[in-house]
Amino acid sequence: MKKINSVLAFLGVLLFCLSSALAEHSPALPTVVIITTGGTIAEKTDPNTGGSVPALSGKDLIEAIPSLSKVANIKVINFSNIDSSQMTPQIWANLSVVTDKALEDPEVKGAVVTHGTDTMAEGAYFLDLTLKSTKPVVFVGAMRNVSDVSPDGPANILNAVIQACSDEAKDWGVTVTMNQYINSARDARKTQTSNVQTFNSGEKGYLGYIAMGKVTKFNNRPQGQKFPLPDKLPDVVIVSAYAGADGRLIRSAVTSGAEGLVVEAVGAGNVNKDMFGAIQYAIGKDIPVVITTSVYHGSVMPVYADQGGGALLMKEGAILGGDLTTAKARLLLMLALPYVKDDHKKLVGIFSR
Repeated sequence: MKKINSVLAFLGVLLFCLSSALAEHSPALPTVVIITTGGTIAEKTDPNTGGSVPALSGKDLIEAIPSLSKVANIKVINFSNIDSSQMTPQIWANLSVVTDKALEDPEVKGAVVTHGTDTMAEGAYFLDLTLKSTKPVVFVGAMRNVSDVSPDGPANILNAVIQACSDEAKDWGVTVTMNQYINSARDARKTQTSNVQTFNSGEKGYLGYIAMGKVTKFNNRPQGQKFPLPDKLPDVVIVSAYAGADGRLIRSAVTSGAEGLVVEAVGAGNVNKDMFGAIQYAIGKDIPVVITTSVYHGSVMPVYADQGGGALLMKEGAILGGDLTTAKARLLLMLALPYVKDDHKKLVGIFSR
């Protein structure tokens, strides 16, 4: 694990060398790299089971969209073909290295990453935190597989390539772009299990919209942060608070070696007295604890001062996670810990941005 970055860098070079242009190169057009990772966008319905299964390569996906050749020169990197429920932070670390390597080519305008929607928002945020390149990277997927009567993948890929080539989108970092709407990686959230209009950015609003081959800008991206990939990602565990929770899962995580905890609290960041005692126990063992909320809109705030309230949690040394989702707070803690583990003030500052 100590040499993971060099191994990943080598893999990035290898995969980039294996990438292929799928159409005759046109000097008048920009070049976009499409990195495929799998998900519904690359699946068909299995006639035996009636369920979606991985089926298409990157080449298959692109050849189904002939109009792409009028927008950009396309190169494809077949990174993986897995359902996004199988993704891990380590796989995203690998993907980050591969994407950076692809973007080093001065001819490449930007990258499109096809990805399953279940963990797309988290994967996009991980890359937004770790990519060295400032070129646009667009995460895209589908809610309907290619066997559906009206698959949404082809139009989503076309719009993602249009966005990657657009000067209107050059300062947005990594985005999640689905059904014509563009979301920041930080704020994107999947909100519907089956509808094509599933991603939104809550109260923050969309960054923009794609129609008739053009990007219309609505908002600027949120303030970004960057972290170098560590040699080893620390073990950070998520525990949810709920009515009657007794804190045993927090204590178990600590005793089993967790290096950090994210507690998904209720309301503005509150837990009951048993969870509060368990959080005190974790902090007493020098385990950083970040508090998030299960509520869709709004931030964790130090409002309540009773036992388990956000104000008392913060006083005890817990870190309030702002308006980050629980899964994204975990990723941010994993990337920040190797560099600021012993600097509580700095860690608090990272989650205050």
